[in-house]
Amino acid sequence: MAETNSVVVDHLVKRFGDLTAVDDVSFTVRSGEIFGFLGPNGSGKSTTIRILCGVIDPTDGNASVLGYDVRTQPEEVKKRIGYMSQRFSLYEDLTVDENLDFYAGVYEVPPERFVERREYILEMAGLVGRENELAANLSVGWKQRLALGCSIVHEPKMVFLDEPTGGVDPVSRRQFWDLLYEMADSGVTLFVTTHYMDEAEHCHRLAFIYQGEIIALGSPAQIKADQMTSTVIEVDCDDCERALEAIGRLDDVEEAYLYGSMVHANVDDARKAKRTIKEAMGASGVGLREMRIVEPNLEDVFVSLMDKMERR
Repeated sequence: MAETNSVVVDHLVKRFGDLTAVDDVSFTVRSGEIFGFLGPNGSGKSTTIRILCGVIDPTDGNASVLGYDVRTQPEEVKKRIGYMSQRFSLYEDLTVDENLDFYAGVYEVPPERFVERREYILEMAGLVGRENELAANLSVGWKQRLALGCSIVHEPKMVFLDEPTGGVDPVSRRQFWDLLYEMADSGVTLFVTTHYMDEAEHCHRLAFIYQGEIIALGSPAQIKADQMTSTVIEVDCDDCERALEAIGRLDDVEEAYLYGSMVHANVDDARKAKRTIKEAMGASGVGLREMRIVEPNLEDVFVSLMDKMERR
């Protein structure tokens, strides 16, 4: 069976006056995949999503979603997609049931079909027994699940999720991603923006956007193999802030940054860098517990890419 694309973006450009927010962007999103869209604030992520959702027109180039042109058929696109924003877009003075009923009306879901969708969503989101609870009284994790349910009440084949796990605890984040996997397995295409690099590792493919340009595109493994030419040294010490300052000044270190309770350093010559890092720790009075070479993760790649772009 031939592979199909849910999204096709071809040389897309969006300008706001003298500002080019999206600059000659091209990519595809395959049907049934989880596609991660990453980049720093102001990089063009939100503008790209607004174009793909049929909210604003591109200045130049073309894009289609589920076979519909976003410029000439935006209403057809809107009817067939789901959208979940970072703020969840719930009516907090309405109950769980009332929120679902409201969105079913917005998407013109037939009453008899809504009965089935309501039952499915309540079960899927773990909200059975909470139907009459005000959305305002739900925890952030429960609000997140309800918002997802509202965005798929009309059974869209494509869902856009803009920072869907912001402010959510790690357990709820993991449970939410389990739901996304279930949706992708059922054939729904998911377009996700996130600033959590561990979440990005779970996407089938990723695009990194920076200052309106796509600077990396592929699976997490492909991007790490293609973009990460440096060796990553992980430093475990008793004062990360002071260690970061000392390591960041070394000529042998390309970039240094905090990674949880550790410091990561991207280097060309690991043997030489380990020696100078150890000397810098001693000179700074920082206790060094362990120093090891680790496999680069997406956060390492992201930091390295940003550093390269800023040095252009």
